[in-house]
Amino acid sequence: MEMPLELEFKNMTASPALEAVIREKVAKLERFHDRITGCRVTVEEPHRHQHQGKQYQVHIRLMVPGAVLVSSHDAGDKGHDDPNVAVRDAFDAMRRQLEDHVRIHRGEVKKHTGPRG
Repeated sequence: MEMPLELEFKNMTASPALEAVIREKVAKLERFHDRITGCRVTVEEPHRHQHQGKQYQVHIRLMVPGAVLVSSHDAGDKGHDDPNVAVRDAFDAMRRQLEDHVRIHRGEVKKHTGPRG
């Protein structure tokens, strides 16, 4: 089952090659967790800074039953000079979050109920 993917490029021209990479990475997440209900990916090239040049940021919002997972690089985080590296890192972070969500949902991770004593 294909889930809806919203893809947005901000402050930059859309890249068919980068879009194909993103679709491939979303498909891998979908194979890992078949109940993904939606995904929004934003690739952004913020305005240039005098000393840094292009710093791409990728934001992912993944909807699964009972949760919304977000992978985002805040303005304080170091951006990436290469949009492919930014996409790879953001999807790696999302995969880890999704793995944690699945483990918790399956009961494989104990939840602490209060102070230990």
